[in-house]
Amino acid sequence: MLLGMLASAFLVFLCCFRGRAGPSPHFLQQPEDVVVLLGEEARLPCALGAYRGLVQWTKDGLALGGERDLPGWSRYWISGNAANGQHDLHIRPVEMEDEASYECQASQAGLRSRPAQLHVMVPPEAPQVLGGPSVSLVAGVPGNLTCRSRGDARPAPELLWFRDGIRLDGTTFHQTTLKDKSTGTVESTIFLTPSGQDDGATLICRARSQALPTGRDTAVTLSLQYPPMVTLSAEPQTAQEGEKVTFLCQATAQPPVTGYRWAKGGSPVLGARGPRLEVVADSTFLTEPVSCEVSNAVGSANRSTALEVLYGPVLQAKPKPVSVDLGKDASFSCAWRGNPLPRITWTRLGGSQVLSSGPTLRLPSVALEDAGDYVCRAEPRRSGVGGGSAQARLTVNAPPVVTAPHPAPAFLRGPARLQCVVFASPAPDSVVWSWDEGSLETGSLGRFLVETFSAPEVERGQGPGLISVLHISGTQQSDFARGFNCSARNRLGEGRTQVHLGRRDLLPTVRIIAGAASAATTLLMVVTGVVLCCWRHGKYQGSFSKEKNLVRIPGSSEGSSSRGGGAEEETGSSEDRGPNVHTDHSDLVLDEKEALEAKDPTNGYYKVRGVSVSLSLGEAPGGGLFLPPPSPMGLPGTPTYYDFKPHLDLVPPCRLYRARAGYLTTPHPRAFTGYMKPTSFGPPDLSSGTPPFPYATLSPPSHQRLQTHV
Repeated sequence: MLLGMLASAFLVFLCCFRGRAGPSPHFLQQPEDVVVLLGEEARLPCALGAYRGLVQWTKDGLALGGERDLPGWSRYWISGNAANGQHDLHIRPVEMEDEASYECQASQAGLRSRPAQLHVMVPPEAPQVLGGPSVSLVAGVPGNLTCRSRGDARPAPELLWFRDGIRLDGTTFHQTTLKDKSTGTVESTIFLTPSGQDDGATLICRARSQALPTGRDTAVTLSLQYPPMVTLSAEPQTAQEGEKVTFLCQATAQPPVTGYRWAKGGSPVLGARGPRLEVVADSTFLTEPVSCEVSNAVGSANRSTALEVLYGPVLQAKPKPVSVDLGKDASFSCAWRGNPLPRITWTRLGGSQVLSSGPTLRLPSVALEDAGDYVCRAEPRRSGVGGGSAQARLTVNAPPVVTAPHPAPAFLRGPARLQCVVFASPAPDSVVWSWDEGSLETGSLGRFLVETFSAPEVERGQGPGLISVLHISGTQQSDFARGFNCSARNRLGEGRTQVHLGRRDLLPTVRIIAGAASAATTLLMVVTGVVLCCWRHGKYQGSFSKEKNLVRIPGSSEGSSSRGGGAEEETGSSEDRGPNVHTDHSDLVLDEKEALEAKDPTNGYYKVRGVSVSLSLGEAPGGGLFLPPPSPMGLPGTPTYYDFKPHLDLVPPCRLYRARAGYLTTPHPRAFTGYMKPTSFGPPDLSSGTPPFPYATLSPPSHQRLQTHV
């Protein structure tokens, strides 16, 4: 205790002495915290004033020594002018173990500087990209890249991603701490979905910290695998229907393309395997596009295109027949397709006036004259190809329209026929004939009979037609004085017309019969006079052959076998003997019985009978028969034949002369009359080319015919 008191007194004394001697020791400069890169030199400054004693440095409280070269610490030393109080601590190269707390102490003055912390920074090493330097990714598929920094970097580095000098976002950071609380592994992961354009791109991972602000980079190249990138084109892009078109499918892919597949409208095109497809354009290519699918090991891609095809109008929906009541509205519609869309117009059949343009035709408050056929016509536009039309009928429902042609006149107590024509839509429920004392729809009633026929198609749409015929057998006087009514009815009303029967007189027929009888009498007198003339001269003998009706001329030879003196008679002169003549007009030879049989051509109606006369020919003025030149036909030794055909213009004279020999065929002239009357009834003759209502009437009885053959 006494020793302690003495020490204290000594210090007080020393302080008093110093105070009297000058200023006290003090720090002019104290060390501060410093950060030094590993391997670099660290300097901790220390300066004292008014101090000439021992100065030393401590490391974490451990004295490094009082010598300036600090023996035992080969990388440590103290620099500066001691006389000036400069005592700086140097460390080179700095190592991790140098990181500590340092103090500068003036031992004799009892001075200690504030602690200065030496921080040793370790710069990061170049980072490592997992899978580098070339990383394979699949285009379109999300992927990631990981950059890792290892070692004792202090502080922990920051990992950044760059592409073309531009920092990339979308990264995550992960740091692993070691047991000694030092930094272990640092990783940074970037997530990306690469595209086909990223193939061959370079990405940089940069590790930087305070120890190395510029950082250290590691580059990685993207080796991209991607499914085919397809472009599809057509040549030409716009084509006329029927034109040849080529489709070209081009693709880039990694790995290379392994196959092509073509389809049209979703259906595979059989046999198409390469990058080209040739087709013939038609309208289906507008609605069924062509597609090309290209495949490789990664995947496949599909592209499609529609071809612009120009084609003419094609009917999609034809107009339908329309039936409406009179005064109601009517409408038609039709649909055409084409590229470009055709121009659609409506007209009446056979007319040129355009009633409407577009797919619909509307007819308000239709009348009877509106009935008929309407035409929907499509005209091409830019394509200039094709065109067409479709038609439909408008039927106007109305009360029946009844008309009647003028009937043929009839004879009293003879047959008669009346007819009427009915057009109606809807079809008439009944067609009735009526007169004063009765009516008849069908069948027979006494002298009356009704028949009904279908009328032919008419131009205007007036509905189905009927022809009703009223037959009258044995007309009476009252039938010519009254009218016959033809009426028809349907749900919309009734139509009717009246027909009057005309009477035919018998006077023309009597005149015809009288004229025929007079002509026959005159002809008979002429023939009789000629025959008597021949008998008077006694130069002619005529006989009728019942086989061929031949006229034999006396003196003719029938051959050596017919009579004994034939040879001698043939020695006469040609002047006294006529040639043997035989004319074979088989078409003029008649059966005698038929020729002479009296007939009534009117079957007893007018009591007219026929007349048949045979004539003979005489001799020529020179003593021979007046004959035409002989015909070259015939064999030697046979009688000579002569042709009396009209074209030879050979007319015998009025007088008849004798002939020595020969035969002439003589046709039998006939005068007769004929008359035909109907025996049955049937539908009227409605042949084409007749007036609007060409309904035939009964023809009057034919006039008697007079035919004379000489």
